[in-house]
Amino acid sequence: MIKLIPVNAAAAPAPLGGYSQALAVEGASRLLFVSGQIPQTAAGEVPEGFEEQCRLVWANITAALHEAGLGVSSLVKVTTFLSDRRYADVNGAVRREVLGDHAPALTVIIAEIFDSAWLLEVEVIAAS
Repeated sequence: MIKLIPVNAAAAPAPLGGYSQALAVEGASRLLFVSGQIPQTAAGEVPEGFEEQCRLVWANITAALHEAGLGVSSLVKVTTFLSDRRYADVNGAVRREVLGDHAPALTVIIAEIFDSAWLLEVEVIAAS
């Protein structure tokens, strides 16, 4: 059985906002690397607002996890690319809503996104 162990060093800044500084994975038999998920439907539609895009990205992530027989509780690492720092609070709120009490390792990067219509992209690593 897989065991995820949060690792938070007292000598480093405490994690705020539902993540762990590090996450040790014990007993895993496989890893799933999910490519950067974009705010686009299977039909090619991209919502205009950030919150809608963020929710769609997480829906795409959970669909990929589900297809592999996993759920968000299997996530060990989340990397988020935001097109603008102003989206950070909404991004964090939606992520915490989706993940609940689960706190994987987390990185948020402000970057130019491949398609200017996309306001974010998120890649994840899961273990089982």
